[in-house]
Amino acid sequence: MKNEEQARSLFGITLSGRPLWQQFLICSSGFFFGYLVNGICEEYVYNRLQFSYGWYFTFVQGFVYLGLIFTQGFSTKQMVNPWRTYVKLSAVLMGSHGLTKGSLAFLNYPAQLMFKSTKVLPVMIMGAFIPGLRRKYPLHEYLSAVLLVVGLILFTLADAQSSPNFSVIGVIMVSGALIMDSFLGNLQEAIFKVNPETTQMEMLFCSTVVGLPFLIPPMLLTGELFTAWKSCSQHPYVYGVLVFEAMATFVGQISVLSLIALFGAATTAMVTTARKAVTLLLSYLIFTKPLTEQHGTGLLLIAMGITLKLLPEDKFPTIERPKPTLPFTHRHRKGGEQEEEEKTPLV
Repeated sequence: MKNEEQARSLFGITLSGRPLWQQFLICSSGFFFGYLVNGICEEYVYNRLQFSYGWYFTFVQGFVYLGLIFTQGFSTKQMVNPWRTYVKLSAVLMGSHGLTKGSLAFLNYPAQLMFKSTKVLPVMIMGAFIPGLRRKYPLHEYLSAVLLVVGLILFTLADAQSSPNFSVIGVIMVSGALIMDSFLGNLQEAIFKVNPETTQMEMLFCSTVVGLPFLIPPMLLTGELFTAWKSCSQHPYVYGVLVFEAMATFVGQISVLSLIALFGAATTAMVTTARKAVTLLLSYLIFTKPLTEQHGTGLLLIAMGITLKLLPEDKFPTIERPKPTLPFTHRHRKGGEQEEEEKTPLV
């Protein structure tokens, strides 16, 4: 792993020098904590309070991120990449966040997860085309991803029968977020790979600073900026929920970037998909929704996919090409001299 030589830490916990399984466990734990809290807050704000201002909420939380980053002691003097490196990444990042949050106005949380859970496959496919990566994955990793995706789809289709909330607009929005997600992780991994000195704080800081202006046009065009400002002014406690959610998501974001830097975009996408399954299950337990047999089947496939991913590579048989036979020669006479001619072996 190329980035192993770069010293990395996560909120004061040194990752470099630890066994890979410990690095993975620490990063995954931070990610799960941050985004489990994020999922609960999002469902509360969008489904319980009926506040559906995805672009505005992303804009507000961006400033919370910046404040938290500065409390971690980051300054622009520590940057190792030029600002232009983050323009494309920031546009994709903010577009993904805005569309994801905004889609909750038209889809319930489990339905949104059904679409977002499929991102592991386009992330793996897109990794083969991103300059600086050109990744190829073994067959069992694709199979593992398919099991995860099918399991989550079964789970959320069962939810569609018990608590439906689907909309064409919501599907279009979450599909757009999915396309952006397929670029996002691979672009982040490419930056880490091209310049291993890049830190997680730098990437989050720069992508947030460059990305915030991208949120202004959609807020103005849709009128969401003024509508959201008026609604939140009448219910100021919403800002408290947003700040709390942003603080938890900040932990998750830094943990995700650590996973990408150490293990790559595809492995990180698998972890995020597994997190969606846990979040979805908690959504049913906390908000007391009915579970059916189809839910159980989906959870079983998800568990199979995770297990397959965790199995070591040497457990899978490899098909080797037969070794080429020794070349044969024949002799013929030419001009009174003996000459050898080598034939191409048949394999």
